[in-house]
Parts: sequence; structure tokens; C-alpha cells
Amino acid sequence: MIDLHTHTNESDGTSSPEELIDQALAIGLEAIAICDHDTFAGYDQALPLAQARGLDLVCGIELSTRLMGQTERAVHLLGYFLGEPPSATFRGWLNEIQEERRDRNRRLIAKLQSAGVDIELSEVEAVGRTLTGRPHFARVLVRKGYAANSDEAFRKYLDEEAPCYVERDSPAVSAGIEKVASAGGLPVLAHPIRLGIRDPIREEMLIGEMQQAGLRGIEVYHSDHRPPDVARYATLASKYRLAVTGGSDFHGEAKPQISLGTGVNRNLKIPRSVLDCLREMSHKP
Repeated sequence: MIDLHTHTNESDGTSSPEELIDQALAIGLEAIAICDHDTFAGYDQALPLAQARGLDLVCGIELSTRLMGQTERAVHLLGYFLGEPPSATFRGWLNEIQEERRDRNRRLIAKLQSAGVDIELSEVEAVGRTLTGRPHFARVLVRKGYAANSDEAFRKYLDEEAPCYVERDSPAVSAGIEKVASAGGLPVLAHPIRLGIRDPIREEMLIGEMQQAGLRGIEVYHSDHRPPDVARYATLASKYRLAVTGGSDFHGEAKPQISLGTGVNRNLKIPRSVLDCLREMSHKP
């Protein structure tokens, strides 16, 4: 069994890279991918530990991108096998993305303070470590009593519809696909259910357009996907010749309902063959 979508505390998870390796081995996983947001810090730390203990660790990344249209839509991309190790050029591009995130964080702090919230960027960055994002803001807001839990913090302050929301200048999905591909990686659409498109025809059109832009895979198995979703995305993968991947989207205590390897209420059991096929696809032109 494998899990190709996990996060460490170097992005918005709560498990350190070493703890994640320990947890994966404890439950008998053969392979995992660390797909932290916009950083390889967790992967870099975990790689020698995984190699020493015989765990197959896949180099991954999760990128927040945007799709322009009648309405702007957030699209998360996964990138796999990015050079292993990733190139200096790709790391440099990630540094640019991280600086855009820091700029958004500064503007978000100012907006929260103007709304009467007693909060400083330094205390959020102490939680966020390498990469500070809205989940870390939520944790501080909960700790300081401005929200009962993370969901309420997002609803009251941080979500796109909330009064303190500040937009981040994310790259276009086509640019994200191109950057991953040019770095030798396999660009994959993460948790397609979160595109939020209820019309299956429109959803397929959008996935088809991304395939035309160079998308090479789709996350068929995910904690958010019900059996009908899995069947639909597996069909689209076959139709558009996309690689199939899957993972829990494990975040540790930040999302306690999601278990490493098995997802929500044990709705995942991803075989090693998924990774074998993904690697084979990555070697095809």
C-alpha cells in the first residue's frame, strides 16, 4: 500500500519529516510522496531518513495555480519526480512563489489588524516555519480566541468570502504545468473534486483543456472522493490518457479526520502498481 499525497510541518502539516517517515513505516506503507506546498524542505530532510530505512520516497510538490475564465478558479497541481533532486532553476521559481506568499501574508496581517485582531506576522511565521499560509493564520486565531476552530477562523476571516481575505498572485495553471514539465516532472491535477464543478460535462471539458496544455495525470484516489467520483475520474484518465495517482492528503493533526495511507474512514487502499505505472508514464515523452 502507498500514499502519494502527504504534507509535513514544512508546509501546512503537523508531522515533521522524520515523524512522517516513522508513521509510514509503522503502518506498513511501501512508498509515500511528500507534496508540500511550494517547498522541498520536507522532502530534503526526509530523503536520507527514508533511504536509510528502506522506504520509497517520491519527490513531489503541490502548487496553487489559477485558471482564468468567466470566473477565476483555483487549481492545485501536483508535480512528481522533479529531477530527484529538483533543479536549482525550479527551486528558484519556487522562491519567487514563496516571496509572493510572504507579500500576501503581510497584506493579510494588515487587514486583520485593521479589523481589530491582535496578531503579528512573526507569531504566525513561528507556526508556519518554512512556508506560512492561511492554515497557520487559522491556528493562531484559534489559539488567541478569535475562533473556536480552524473552520470558523476561515469562515470569519480567511476564506475567499470572508472580510479579511487577501488574494495571492498565483501562477496560471498552464504556467505551473509548463514549469513542472520543463523540470522533468509529471504534472498532475490534484483532488479534481475540489474544482467545484457540479456539471460533469463542464468538468470534463476543463480537464480536457488542461490535458491539451500538458497535464499528464489526475489524482483519482483521494480522501475527498466518493466511489462515484473515483469511477468518473478513472474513466477520464483512460479517455484522456492521463496517469492515475492517489493519496490521502495527510496533514497530521491539522486534519485529524484524514489518516495516513487510508484516508477518511478507510476509504483508500492504493496499491504499489499505481506508483509503478506513474513512474512508467514519467519516462514517456
